[in-house]
Amino acid sequence: MKSQSHLMTIAFLLFLLIFSTLYAKDACAEVGQGAAINYIHGEGELDGVKLAYQVYLDTLQNISPDLEVALETSVNFWRYGEQHKHDTDFVLAVSPILRYPLSSGHWVDTYLEGGIGVAFLDDTYFAGKDVGLHFQFEDRIGLAFRFGKTRKQTVSLTYLHYSNAGLSKHNPGIDLLNLAYSWRF
Repeated sequence: MKSQSHLMTIAFLLFLLIFSTLYAKDACAEVGQGAAINYIHGEGELDGVKLAYQVYLDTLQNISPDLEVALETSVNFWRYGEQHKHDTDFVLAVSPILRYPLSSGHWVDTYLEGGIGVAFLDDTYFAGKDVGLHFQFEDRIGLAFRFGKTRKQTVSLTYLHYSNAGLSKHNPGIDLLNLAYSWRF
């Protein structure tokens, strides 16, 4: 019964990842797409890699022409512990990224970045914690620096927090620092 519920959750999240990516790509293809690679470091000996696909949307241009929105789908590979005694976790996530410009320079533009998305953790016990549910929220806040002649490259430093928002009695959360390099194409 537990494995069937686990499979249903994975199937739902894969559907959500695929649907959101296809919808965003078809609806806003002229705005742009991108890819990102992230290095993640968390409390204790938690390290990871996050690979992401981003679709840039123009849906909030009527509210604020300065506000940039991207829909990001990602796959994460986390490791916690010593080299030969480590625990691993696999994470799928979908998250909007909102960026608001703080400054514009000759070489680099600086943005405030934030967003709240959803994630699915393969294991509910990770990094010495019982996180309660496979389903988690992915919160982020940080700074992004866009550079290059056409400003299609971005480096961002963000704080990520994963938690189930109290949907389970176990909700210790996982805190991470995320260094990302992304490029638009």
